[in-house]
Amino acid sequence: MSPQSIGVVMNGVTGRMGYRQHLVRSVLAINEQGGVTLADGGRVLLRPVLVGRSAEKLERLAGEHGIADWTTDLDTALADDANLIYFDAQVTQARVKAVLAAIEAGKHIYAEKPTAETHGDALALAEAAAARGVKNGVVQDKLFLPGLLKLKRLIDGGFFGRILSVRGEFGYWVFEGDWQDAQRPSWNYRTEDGGGIVLDMFPHWAYVLENLFGRVTSVYAQAVTHIPERVDERGESYRATADDAAYGVFELEGGIVAQINSSWSVRVNRDELVEFQVDGTHGSAVAGLRNCRIQHRATTPKPVWNPDLPATARFRDGWQEVPDNAEFDNGFKIQWELFVRHVVEDAPFPYDFASGARGVRLAELGLRSSAEGRRLPVEP
Repeated sequence: MSPQSIGVVMNGVTGRMGYRQHLVRSVLAINEQGGVTLADGGRVLLRPVLVGRSAEKLERLAGEHGIADWTTDLDTALADDANLIYFDAQVTQARVKAVLAAIEAGKHIYAEKPTAETHGDALALAEAAAARGVKNGVVQDKLFLPGLLKLKRLIDGGFFGRILSVRGEFGYWVFEGDWQDAQRPSWNYRTEDGGGIVLDMFPHWAYVLENLFGRVTSVYAQAVTHIPERVDERGESYRATADDAAYGVFELEGGIVAQINSSWSVRVNRDELVEFQVDGTHGSAVAGLRNCRIQHRATTPKPVWNPDLPATARFRDGWQEVPDNAEFDNGFKIQWELFVRHVVEDAPFPYDFASGARGVRLAELGLRSSAEGRRLPVEP
């Protein structure tokens, strides 16, 4: 059976994430393996159509990877009936307009998160896609990290007993841009350009908490700007108007309490850039990007607080590594394959625009909670 080929309009692939994770490590990697495998054994190859504002960058990328189709005119790409999927990895401010155009053109939509800057706009996208009858999905890559897949295995196996709490630590030091170049673009630190760590990371925490532990029922957050002045890509100083750190407490259905710190102004003293500790009545786990360690209640030590004596136990030695027990592919690529199957053969895909809107809602409530200094309910 010869593989079929479908066109995928990819808008925003000149950016870091759009290029590395979505074009190179997902779409092109899928084609290199022979396409997406369908339930009937057939295969689907993806024909990328690169879209962006810079003809020079697009031409260079296309030449480097042997891609035939690129354009700076989104309408032209959307007008081609052979292009079934539209993918958006632009800056958040540009997303709503482009996605609405793709919906109007009858394309199936796959988009980076957050889907919009406001909950109202995110809901409007979900409603527009439903009204037009197009399939839609949002990138929720962290669900497919090896560490969180191991954590999900523990949850499904009943390892924790009753889960009590979740503690998350995410972040790293992003240089200010003066004596060392910043690792993130300057727009991330300007509210007027759609920046801020709450809008960037709370949508992640929304789907991680919802899919692993339960729906968020309330949020209390403190969002701050620790570094008030930075230096942009042109070497010019600018005022950081967006939050670069957020400290959130989330109550989940069933009484689980989650506390997650997110910061671009923290130096890493942990094994991975993101880690989640889950504590339950029968055991605990610490999961990161790739690894997961556990401690069962039967092997839990019995420390006694005594500040007058030095600690003799090495507490980390009492944890056991969870084995892989499987091969883990790139999380972005896995979700691309799921979405293609959703489009071509109507396979399940729960990570839709409605779930994306819930993530934007949590970010919006987090910022409001910080501004008002109070805990806010999250409506079902």
